[in-house]
Amino acid sequence: MKKKSFKLLLISLLAISMFLVGCSSKTNNESGGKKEPASGNSSKKDTLVYGRGGDSTSLDPITTTEGEAFKVTENIYETLLQYGDQDTTVNPGLAEKWEVSPDGLTYTFHLRQGVKFHDGTDFNADAVVFNFDRWMNGDSDKFPYYTMFGGYKKDEGHVIKEVKAVDANTVQFVLKRPQAPFLKNLAMSPFGIASPTAVKKWGDDFRSHPVGTGPFKFVEWKQNDTITLEKNPDYWQKGLPKLNKVIFRVIPENTARLNALANGEIDVMDGLNNSDEATVKGNDKLQVIERPSMNVGYIGLTTTRKPFDNKLVRQAINYAIDKKAIIDAFYGGKALPAVNPMPPSIEGYDQDIQPYPYDLEKAKSLLKEAGYEKGFSIDLWAMPVARPYMPEAQKVAEVIQESLSKIGVKAKIQSVEWATYLDKAAKGEFDMFMLGWTGDNGDPDNFLYTLLDKDSIGSNNYSYYSNDALHDVLIKAQTETDQAKRNDLYKQAQEIIHDDAPWVPLVHSTPLLAASKDVVNYLPHPTGSEALTKVDFK
Repeated sequence: MKKKSFKLLLISLLAISMFLVGCSSKTNNESGGKKEPASGNSSKKDTLVYGRGGDSTSLDPITTTEGEAFKVTENIYETLLQYGDQDTTVNPGLAEKWEVSPDGLTYTFHLRQGVKFHDGTDFNADAVVFNFDRWMNGDSDKFPYYTMFGGYKKDEGHVIKEVKAVDANTVQFVLKRPQAPFLKNLAMSPFGIASPTAVKKWGDDFRSHPVGTGPFKFVEWKQNDTITLEKNPDYWQKGLPKLNKVIFRVIPENTARLNALANGEIDVMDGLNNSDEATVKGNDKLQVIERPSMNVGYIGLTTTRKPFDNKLVRQAINYAIDKKAIIDAFYGGKALPAVNPMPPSIEGYDQDIQPYPYDLEKAKSLLKEAGYEKGFSIDLWAMPVARPYMPEAQKVAEVIQESLSKIGVKAKIQSVEWATYLDKAAKGEFDMFMLGWTGDNGDPDNFLYTLLDKDSIGSNNYSYYSNDALHDVLIKAQTETDQAKRNDLYKQAQEIIHDDAPWVPLVHSTPLLAASKDVVNYLPHPTGSEALTKVDFK
């Protein structure tokens, strides 16, 4: 080959290679494919994709009781008071400070000034009054959490006498009687303050058009797929949030969610199976995150439906279920067998109550005494989604089904999609069902009164259990401000519930999450939902 020809060939090859490099560079930057971050802060990742087991049922937090909603709404709305980063101590929120009268009946809150709702309207005392008036005048179908204040205005047990704006930045609550957990209740996710303008504009459809004051603004909701939030540029906490965008993505199966995390499709996942913990720890690109435990998983026995209207039958079911075998099989040592409807971490827990032992002969004896010597057939409803207290509900249901068969109880496992499941449970349509609860505020009232008092039937008391003696004790405990006396009352309540057996308390779990190694400042909260305000990427 001549030198001239060789030189021309080299020039041609060089031109072609430069063209290809240019095309390649353009494709990486402009295509819809995954873009690798370059060195330097200018390309730092700023969108967090959060994988979860189910979709939200509403983005108006007062209208729902399920945790998937609160995962999202905790980032859109803010409450007058807020909990500590990883506990339920009460701290300033939209209220900077407050005073309580000596008789415990008047609470005066001084509001944070200069705060705007996402629609640009002002947060002020009138907005607080508007929200509480809306909730107080609602009904149990719309605002189930208002039982935390003794129900609605029309209800005898309603605790709030008046909510009034003293001036633009001061709001005052006057109570009919002292309520010991009042401040803790105000900090609960359901009581996020919404824009009055947006509520009036959207009406019932506000559930799909949320507007709060929080660190992130609502962008889009693709049902059963994704909910997208973006940074609130006018957020009152300067320099926060760190992320530009958060996408909540539904991936129903825990294992599929873990695969998505390992493949880089999501950044954080909840509902890590205990059996997969070692796999995550063995991957140097991933990390395991433990949520502080404050929950209970249980089997509800609907007391208004036969045969569970008979206490002896309910007690028999408690004797027939081997909790230890379930925990050993599905929780990897990260759980405690439940004895009471509230976890041992809550003050007022009764350590002296003895658990129902696994005793099939005792169970058969009680069924015979109740007139069901030959057993009976019922439906056992199993959750269609993984929950922190029940990561593998369908498999647990199969173990329970087998246990019950040993005492002549034929349980047909049923399920339905999540929103319908909760709706049917709230209406008392299940015989026997699996559910659970993650505490909202760290107070025993939030477990015993919220889940098992007659005031809560149709909202969170899915067993439709009613006991007048229990009600009297729980109302007295709400009013009592001496914590030692409150604890004694709650122990009385646990004794009544244990004997009446409206549930089979199954487990108190330590929920596991997993995340990519570059996620920092993720602080899981015992309530099951946390604001992602400080979360960032390395």
